[in-house]
Amino acid sequence: MPDTNENVELLLASRSPRRRELLDQIGLAYRVLAPDVDETPEPGESPQALVERLARAKAQAGQDAAAGLPVLAADTAVVVDGVALGKPADAAHALGMLERLSGRSHVVVSGIAVAADGAIASRVVESLVTLRATTEAERRAYWASGEPDGKAGAYAIQGLGAVFVERLEGSYSNVVGLPLFETLALLRDQGVDPLSRHAID
Repeated sequence: MPDTNENVELLLASRSPRRRELLDQIGLAYRVLAPDVDETPEPGESPQALVERLARAKAQAGQDAAAGLPVLAADTAVVVDGVALGKPADAAHALGMLERLSGRSHVVVSGIAVAADGAIASRVVESLVTLRATTEAERRAYWASGEPDGKAGAYAIQGLGAVFVERLEGSYSNVVGLPLFETLALLRDQGVDPLSRHAID
């Protein structure tokens, strides 16, 4: 969806191409703004609290450029053993993450926030993902594909990484990076609903 769309319905405060693809999927028109927010966890902060705080901070930061539009922001983490796995720094880091996730379940948690009219509404969404056991050769081949680079937890369920996913409980779009059901619930409160343009009189 081009940023110059004359019928823009919201501002997306995210650099993520996956979040843009999800908004495109449901036909929302948006502009992209990527606010600069410090994503350092606070001492003792849980992954759930972290993603919600960051989503709210990104939504708040985008309000100055919103021109009256609602601002949508999100933050997603892959959590195993209570620890949030970030994006891999290099091959060794990615392979370590994939080995840690191999043959077990983990939680994908997203914070979503919508800022409008000086107020911010937010939610936290969790999905449980189980990956099958993987071999070292498979993990190395997956890294060589280029897909894990820049992905939290070093895998992408919407891409080649799907071959490792044995089971998913909860929202698929949450694992991709933006839980659409919960996001639309927040956006409808601001009058943004992709179904409204298809309403039958």
